[in-house]
Amino acid sequence: MGFQFAETMAGTIEWDAAPGVQHPFNFVVTAEAESTREHLKSGKAVLRGTVTAPPRADAVEAEGIITIRPLGQRIIRYELQFVGDDGRGYELVGQKDIRWLHPLRTFTYLPAEILDEDHRRVATCKTSFDLRHHGWSFLRSFRPI
Repeated sequence: MGFQFAETMAGTIEWDAAPGVQHPFNFVVTAEAESTREHLKSGKAVLRGTVTAPPRADAVEAEGIITIRPLGQRIIRYELQFVGDDGRGYELVGQKDIRWLHPLRTFTYLPAEILDEDHRRVATCKTSFDLRHHGWSFLRSFRPI
């Protein structure tokens, strides 16, 4: 038996080609682990959803991996690949560094970078999980599969 949950992260994106210009940014994903036992070993689950990163991606499909290791490694890492409206491949790479003295901030804030097909950084993102607006739906989304 495995599990799944849904998460929405939102904030801003700043493309390196236009410094100082910020756009609204978000990704909406469902994480799924086919086996809870295997997940406990690896910490990994599959991510599927959409990324909105103007002006290059308007709710495009995305897929990747989330690594959830809040106790041992004290991280939650996102690696999410998508193809922009410009036809180019991108990858969002970000990591929540868990600090138990500041759990609310470190479990909800995700700094990230967008890499191009050559693994060069092309943008930075500052995203967060809005506990007030999405907390209840996040908790309700947890289910066995």
